[in-house]
Amino acid sequence: MTLNLYLARKFLWRFLALLGGFFTLAVVTDAMSLLGQFQAANLNVLDTLRLALLKAPTSAYQLFPIISVLAALMLFLGLSRNSELVATRAAGMSALKSLLAPVITAFLIGLVGVVAVNPLASATLRQFESETGRYKSGTLSSFSLSRKGLWLRQANVSGQTVIFAQKANYNATRLLGVTFFEFSSAGIALRRIESAFAVLSPGAWKLGPGKFWKINEPDQVPDKTAQKFDTLILPSDLTSDQILNSFGDPNTVSIWDTPGFVKRLDRSGFSTNRHRVHFQIELALPLLLVGMVLIGAAFSMRPARSGRVGLMVLFTVLAGLGAFILQDFAEILGSSGAIPVVAAAWGPPISAILFALGMILHMEDG
Repeated sequence: MTLNLYLARKFLWRFLALLGGFFTLAVVTDAMSLLGQFQAANLNVLDTLRLALLKAPTSAYQLFPIISVLAALMLFLGLSRNSELVATRAAGMSALKSLLAPVITAFLIGLVGVVAVNPLASATLRQFESETGRYKSGTLSSFSLSRKGLWLRQANVSGQTVIFAQKANYNATRLLGVTFFEFSSAGIALRRIESAFAVLSPGAWKLGPGKFWKINEPDQVPDKTAQKFDTLILPSDLTSDQILNSFGDPNTVSIWDTPGFVKRLDRSGFSTNRHRVHFQIELALPLLLVGMVLIGAAFSMRPARSGRVGLMVLFTVLAGLGAFILQDFAEILGSSGAIPVVAAAWGPPISAILFALGMILHMEDG
């Protein structure tokens, strides 16, 4: 028991040290990128650093698998160099038993990541995208889903328009059952427009048959001055990509909110494959970290005096990167519907575990 706690503690400290290093690197690189990207906005150092800190949790969280394989590599190389692995074998502990503590620690880290770090990273990323959206255009356009439909907000220097739609097509270029609420730059309601549908074209919304009411007009009752129309053109700088990207980045949705978000997305007419795959991948994160630890151990548990340490380190890094890239590739295939969601999410972690166990049994106990 004491030996297992010792191994778990050493693995945990290496994981945290690497996590801190990658987090700091993410903050520095993001800050440098933001300074170049928003020069026209005259961002000061503190604002740039704050924005970088908002984005860094997501960057560090996405690197949990790479950090796990590197932490395992550092742990077992150190144990081999100090002949501690030889001592554990002399005490009757096999290679698989010595892996138990780091594997359990990695699994628990994955659980903490899914339960706690994921919601934190998604919240900070949403805030980051909201603030950088203001710096890019000087105004803010936002998007959200409710149980009844889709809400959009487009803004410009003259005011803003809030749009509600009961449904949308797959690429958000056609909205059904739409209502437009126009406001001045001072926030005063100007006009309400209802239409059977609205089609998004470059630079404008084209509305079908409908009716509009002018609001806050002196000495006029909106219901009496309502006007019908067959077609109506409303300027807009929104694009299909902007709308889809606002709903399409699963990293901005907490894992606790994803099931409800997927239901609302499905009711609104959008594809839900990407969010379903991402949700399952998040659930599979503890297993992926276990697989990464086993990969790190598979090539680094040989005694240091046996030589070829550099080659083993290279194989470990390549195998870890291979598993990481395989997960991303499977996510792409699952999001496009090429493979089932369960296979895309759980296939790479299970494959990594089986591959690493086979290598360990062959090289250590085989």
